[in-house]
Amino acid sequence: MSTTFQIDTATSRATPTPQPMKRLTVPKIQSRKADGKTEEPLVMLTAYTARQAQLLDEHCDLLLVGDSLGQVIYGLPSTLQVTLDMMCAHGAAVVRGSYHSVVVVDMPFGAYEQSPEKAFESASRIMAETGCAAVKLEGGEAMAETIAFLSQRGIPVMAHVGLTPQAVNALGGYGARGRSQEEHAKIIADGEAVQAAGAFAVVVEGVVEPIAVALTQTLDIPVIGIGASAQCDGQVLVVDDMLGMFERVPRFVKKYGDLADRITGHVEDYAHEVRARTFPTEDQTYQPK
Repeated sequence: MSTTFQIDTATSRATPTPQPMKRLTVPKIQSRKADGKTEEPLVMLTAYTARQAQLLDEHCDLLLVGDSLGQVIYGLPSTLQVTLDMMCAHGAAVVRGSYHSVVVVDMPFGAYEQSPEKAFESASRIMAETGCAAVKLEGGEAMAETIAFLSQRGIPVMAHVGLTPQAVNALGGYGARGRSQEEHAKIIADGEAVQAAGAFAVVVEGVVEPIAVALTQTLDIPVIGIGASAQCDGQVLVVDDMLGMFERVPRFVKKYGDLADRITGHVEDYAHEVRARTFPTEDQTYQPK
């Protein structure tokens, strides 16, 4: 996909705008898995801002406005403090910045667990205020009734099983799940339950690899892995992790860059020039005619 540039007169910034194209849809994503197989794995990354979305959109099938923004953007200790207002604001920004990917917005903790009706109230607000294509919620069998309630009312749902960060206090930490036979069976049962309830795809996070492979082979809907297996139907990572914005990342992250060091270097150069009075120069100042 080629990119053209237009000047945003409100900010004087050149905003990259992809040439018009048809956005992918939830049914298109679901149809990528046929007869139990996905020939070309789905590419998914988190995005939190319009500019991020512009840069990621061309290369992704799905953009996830993850509640990980609580830690990545707001410096919160976990995702539990993330609000519906936050998700709506960032979701709308990502939709505005994308033209190709299916945008999925996380349902924050407390926005859907109480009842299917509460979940519908939250999900309908997210979709109305952001323009996203789907919502994502955590939980397996316990959330099946809620997933069915939303799906039957026209709200596409991506499920999330295995390690579920919103349940970190109940789980006792972020360790990999599925090391016992009981846990293995529960994760498979959770996947089957969310599929039966109408989820169009499911994220499986932080599980021992044989579970991820078994779940991918068992389900007819796409299984998107994070800390799971390359045999999943797709992969998702937190974009700031894979770009190297943080020194410490989960074991399952591959750093494709080291942006933190690059940014620090550029800021160091800027600070040096300011203190040396070598910035700004004539190129960055206005002279009388």
